[in-house]
Amino acid sequence: MGNYLDELNDGQLAAVLYNDGPSLVIAGAGSGKTRVLTYKIAYLLEQGYEPWSVLALTFTNKAAREMKERIRRQVGDSARYLWMGTFHSIFSRILRVEAAVFGFTSNFTIYDSSDSKSLIKSIIKEMQLDDKTYKAGTIQNRISSAKNRLILPDAYAADRGICQGDMEAKVPATHEIYRRYWDRCRQSNVMDFDDLLVYTYLLFDSYPEICEKYARQFKYVLVDEYQDTNYAQHCIVQQLTRIHQKVCVVGDDAQSIYSFRGANIDNILKFTQLYKGARLFKLEQNYRSTQTIVCAANSLIEKNREQIRKEVFSEKQQGEPVTVFNAYSDVEEGDIVVNQIWGLHRREGNGFNDFAILYRTNAQSRIFEEALRKRNIPYKIYGGLSFYQRKEIKDVISYFRMAVNPNDEEAFRRVLNYPARGIGDATLNKLSAAANEHQISLWKVLGEPLTYGVNINKGTHTKLQAFHELIEDFRTEAAEKNAYENGSYIVRRSGIMNEIYQDRTPENMSRQENIEELMNGIHDFCEGRREEGNEHIALTDYLSEVSLLTDQDTDKEGDGEKVTLMTIHSAKGLEFKNVFVVGLEENLFPSAMCGNSMRELEEERRLFYVAITRAEERCFLSFAKSRFKYGKMEFSNPSRFLKDIDVRYLNVPVVSQPASGYTPSPAPRMERPRVMETPTFSSRFTKVSKVVSRPSVVAASSNALQKGNVIEHERFGVGDVIRVEGSGDNCKATVKFRNAGEKQLLLKFARFKVIG
Repeated sequence: MGNYLDELNDGQLAAVLYNDGPSLVIAGAGSGKTRVLTYKIAYLLEQGYEPWSVLALTFTNKAAREMKERIRRQVGDSARYLWMGTFHSIFSRILRVEAAVFGFTSNFTIYDSSDSKSLIKSIIKEMQLDDKTYKAGTIQNRISSAKNRLILPDAYAADRGICQGDMEAKVPATHEIYRRYWDRCRQSNVMDFDDLLVYTYLLFDSYPEICEKYARQFKYVLVDEYQDTNYAQHCIVQQLTRIHQKVCVVGDDAQSIYSFRGANIDNILKFTQLYKGARLFKLEQNYRSTQTIVCAANSLIEKNREQIRKEVFSEKQQGEPVTVFNAYSDVEEGDIVVNQIWGLHRREGNGFNDFAILYRTNAQSRIFEEALRKRNIPYKIYGGLSFYQRKEIKDVISYFRMAVNPNDEEAFRRVLNYPARGIGDATLNKLSAAANEHQISLWKVLGEPLTYGVNINKGTHTKLQAFHELIEDFRTEAAEKNAYENGSYIVRRSGIMNEIYQDRTPENMSRQENIEELMNGIHDFCEGRREEGNEHIALTDYLSEVSLLTDQDTDKEGDGEKVTLMTIHSAKGLEFKNVFVVGLEENLFPSAMCGNSMRELEEERRLFYVAITRAEERCFLSFAKSRFKYGKMEFSNPSRFLKDIDVRYLNVPVVSQPASGYTPSPAPRMERPRVMETPTFSSRFTKVSKVVSRPSVVAASSNALQKGNVIEHERFGVGDVIRVEGSGDNCKATVKFRNAGEKQLLLKFARFKVIG
């Protein structure tokens, strides 16, 4: 017993051995935080603490299981009696015993998010509110946020600031929905996830004798990832530790990145003020990354004002500098990253599992997915779906399919009532029955429902007619316009944009970004083909291409090694040998949503810190000078965060750089980010032919180009002309680009300038 303590470094050992009072363990990235927590609990049990007197709170069941198993290996089967689990699982256990004081039985039901949303939907309907304004997801988020701050229905309705916010969001009746939702849950003997926190707090606050019972039982309380706790969790920890004051919280303020979920960084920053005499321990040795990566991350995070200062170090080899890639466009950025992955795979023998591509928003995955597919490199999207499998993308593509083939049954079923137009399952079943009986398509029945004996009322008939006319309109447009023009028209006219832009929740923001990225992809398709001299740019042609992409999505999850793609938020807690952090541009990372808030900007910097510290051996950073957005080419400034990293730890390849190029500097340049606006739907997507280009980039004539010239292309970057053939409008150049490979360009449409 106890020999496991020999495995700890001095900082870890000190944190484990101190059990005389409250303690805060600040655990830098890769510093062995889980080991400290695990060994501390094992040590407590060895010191005579009964297992049931130790409470350990985690954020995931997986973390709780792994820790419990590690403790069991150290101290034996007594570990099974530990009170260890997530906040929600532990509090539900307490409430099963005590909930009768609130009128609940011990077998109350716990609603998950979809159950909760469904009940809110029903209440909105009962109150005869417009469900297009009062979206269940939006209301659910507002109620959840209130509960996490321990604001109950009465206090919610009485808070002028909250009610003013609801008014501005055009949902003034939220307080009444909240009240009814609260009452309905109680009547139904139901709690949602947030209630498990709220009722536990109320239990301990309203019944001091019950609070005392548990506060006496738990002689030692440990909390993992304390920087991610919300106000309610923080308050309950206080309630449970008020007698013994034996509490140890572990976390890293530099990795506090979940404020959008209610996490409050002040809980960890002010811990030592709240618990008088609390000891502070710092775990500063990083076992994950090279010295250079650690130093680069340190130089970045030291720019934050709100933090507990620490000096993380590594005793691993120095390693390579952090490489910064400067791409001409998002398309070239994808090529650069994938070329690097392929090169390291071939030269160093790194498996594809050793690579991760991290991005700020989900929508950014498309570019990298398509670049990986071109090279036949297998990949997986961690914690999510590949781009073309996302619901909103499948919805839009189903409309596209209807525009070129209205007899497509699967597409028909998907879009008939999306966005909601009052055509329910009963009507669809009647249409299906008629189609089966007459051996014809659903579309044919839709055109003449009464002819085929579909029994519907006049109102339903009118709705079906309107849908039929909508699709006919799309079919007409599809015959006359290219894929981008047609796609833009369908996205607007179908009502999908209006649907998703009414709701500004994080989930819906992600959907908006995905649809915008889909349109960017269609634009790339059209422009790419025109430059190649391929005039097949209709919606049918685009769908043929997409069907090949989506076919690859059927790969089984377990098939061999794969490159991992994920958002930085999803990457927290993970590590990879090689990490690519992409899209480092102003208004993308940091997000435009920061506005001018220093607090939000510092959270974005912490997010960047998390990204860099996922890397064990190599870290690559990249940004693009241009991205196609909102129907036009937009030119970007490199992220201010790049200038926060000490230049000594960076490697910036020398390339021909226009004025917007990145030059590293130890001093940060602060500039006010542009706040993201909701684009107007009518003018959002413009014709391909009207795409805005950098003034210096022009469509060149045949006599302006010859073999041996070096060109700078708007999307593909720098390339060498290896062949020019044809004349006039048919003049083509074959160009070997440094990152995008060999391309054939029809000069009439190609956008480049000669630089050598």
